[in-house]
Amino acid sequence: MKYLYTLAFLLTIQVSGFSKHIIGGVLSYECLGGGTYKFTMKMYRDCYDPTGAGFDNPAPFTFFKGNQEITTMMVNAQMIEDVDPPPIPCLILPDNVCVQEGIYEFQYTFTDWPSTESYHVSYQRCCRNATVINIQNPDDVGATFTIEILPASQALCNSSPTFNTFPPIVICGDEPLNYDHSAFDLEGDQLVYSFCAPLLGGAPPGGGGGGPCAFVTPNPACPPPYAEAVFVNPPYTVLTPMAGNPIVKIDPITGKLTGTPNILGQFVFAVCVNEYRNGVLMSVIRRDFQFNVASCEALVDAEISSPGITLQNDEYFMETCNGLEISIENQSTAQTSVDEFLWLFSTPDSVMSFNTWDLNATFPGAGSYDGMLILNPDDLLCGDTALIHIEIYPEVVAEFTYDYDTCVAGPVSFVNQSFIDGIGNITDIFWDLGDGTTDSVSQNPVHVYAQPQIIPVTLEIVDEHGCSDQVTNDVVYFPVPEIINVRPSDTLTCPPGEIVFNNLSTPLDNTYDVYWEFGDGGTSTAISPAYTYRETGLYDVRMVINSPIGCVADTTFSAFIRLTDPPVAQFDYEPKELSNLAPDVTFFDESENAVRWDWFVDGQIVAQLPDFQYAFKDTGLIEVSLVVTHPFFCQDTLTRYIDVKPEVTYFLPNAFSPNEDTNNEFFHGKGVLLGISDYKMEIWDRWGNLIFESDSPEEGWNGKVNNEGKYVQMGVYVCKVNFTGPRGQAHAYTGFATLLR
Repeated sequence: MKYLYTLAFLLTIQVSGFSKHIIGGVLSYECLGGGTYKFTMKMYRDCYDPTGAGFDNPAPFTFFKGNQEITTMMVNAQMIEDVDPPPIPCLILPDNVCVQEGIYEFQYTFTDWPSTESYHVSYQRCCRNATVINIQNPDDVGATFTIEILPASQALCNSSPTFNTFPPIVICGDEPLNYDHSAFDLEGDQLVYSFCAPLLGGAPPGGGGGGPCAFVTPNPACPPPYAEAVFVNPPYTVLTPMAGNPIVKIDPITGKLTGTPNILGQFVFAVCVNEYRNGVLMSVIRRDFQFNVASCEALVDAEISSPGITLQNDEYFMETCNGLEISIENQSTAQTSVDEFLWLFSTPDSVMSFNTWDLNATFPGAGSYDGMLILNPDDLLCGDTALIHIEIYPEVVAEFTYDYDTCVAGPVSFVNQSFIDGIGNITDIFWDLGDGTTDSVSQNPVHVYAQPQIIPVTLEIVDEHGCSDQVTNDVVYFPVPEIINVRPSDTLTCPPGEIVFNNLSTPLDNTYDVYWEFGDGGTSTAISPAYTYRETGLYDVRMVINSPIGCVADTTFSAFIRLTDPPVAQFDYEPKELSNLAPDVTFFDESENAVRWDWFVDGQIVAQLPDFQYAFKDTGLIEVSLVVTHPFFCQDTLTRYIDVKPEVTYFLPNAFSPNEDTNNEFFHGKGVLLGISDYKMEIWDRWGNLIFESDSPEEGWNGKVNNEGKYVQMGVYVCKVNFTGPRGQAHAYTGFATLLR
């Protein structure tokens, strides 16, 4: 089974570090004759970071005979272009990879040719990426790209081989590597391939210990021989520059790289091609390159989904209790890249196979099944497999029945008939009895319902595997009440007597038919009716209850309601003539069938005796009520309005002496004047002059004109008084006021 790959490139390699350095190169030559050669240098650099160092342009190439410098040629790159990574079937490469190839082409004619010594052409450049993991101090060393023209090659004007393809920019970790690293030789010489050591050259500023090679780009290049890169050993060597399982290796005959890299990172190595003609070594070309082993995302990935499926340690587990029909949804990625798909499941007797995209299969029975979903069988890159373990538990079935005496309001008995369709044990039971009552203990509960209704009762069961089932059945519960229970609001009263018959029978609701007979010919179909009796007598009451399922109960309550003669309120009083001057009165009860008397005057209770005396505190029509109560608490009320007349008395004196001795200083009338209006008193002298008047009986004449100034002469003066009585009658008085001193 292939694992899922992340998009993280090179274990989150620091892009800014490795992008500013060269990542490889190779030199080759072509003999044009007469000592003239065409040289081709292919350089490789990262271009993901636009701020990284570019190609040297021009680049210094130094020519040596043996190890003696001949000259240095400055060469411009003829072509610089981006190189796209070759596609890998069914894998998605990281998108943060950019490589450029720079090609330098130049010619040179050797004057001493052919020579018995080798010619060398070299170009050196620092530095390598600090993130390279298989050589020591990668950020402090550079590379030497060189080619040696051997004397045997000069003698035959031989051209070196050239590599057929660009090396892989990205190698997917944990994926099989199969790359053709072969070369082409114009003369058809024998080519032998091997891993060899990358060569060092150049140094960072201030590095390298000084000397002519302690430059980023030495000009001229240092002469051969050149130091080889030192591998981090273990685990890396010249022959095992990259980790793998199986180990990454190169076929010496075909030049194919094979193996499965299993460590992510950047690796520097070199592939050398030795050219032989008739057993004689003609040339060696060395391609120095940085391989990037990255996590690639699998395009084709076997994934499934279904209720109850979980993924544990790269294996899908499914547990089901819902029967033998299994449905699994195939959610594998890149469906268009999947040409074949196959489901396989082992059974005790055979292997079940299905070639549908989704699985819809009926398994032979409960049990354990191991299987797999295979995509593109026999395709290492575009195939994938999902391992599946299915555990089918026996089906759990919840069932129950119930029973009760349908015409008696008694308990309902439930019988649990649940079962497991196979081997297993029911461990948990839960009853929801529909009226808020639950039971997780009883296998077969017995329950009494308070109200008639269609009751949904639910039983849920759980087995030892956690499989569950539940069933809901409607309990049709409409019995008639076992006891008819009626509570009237009264049983002893007087007509008209309204009685509410409270029906307390249970179970009972408005789905039942109820019929009442009240004993005087009256009937009702209400559950709890209100009925008014209008005649005295003793009455039987009958009630009939008919349930929705046809059960009937009836009861007659004999001599249930008694109505007797009602009380009659009546009273009299003496004296009949009452006034504010004579307010005392005696009330006499003349009622019938009364045992209690409540007397009210203007709404206020004043006595609770049959007869009582009372003094009115006001005049006018006074409301007097008598409420009498029967022994059965019936009541009657009589209200009468008694006239308490307002009476007026008035007396005028005949003399007064206003001499400021505080005795008899004012002349005015006296009497009972409650309720009078329009009062006016006038004093006239003997010549007919009005010398005093007043509109208030409280104001008297003090012997002065208009009660101001000097006293008038002693003598007799005429006094007139007029006012209106409380009930509108006119009162007029005339007298003489004798003023004395």
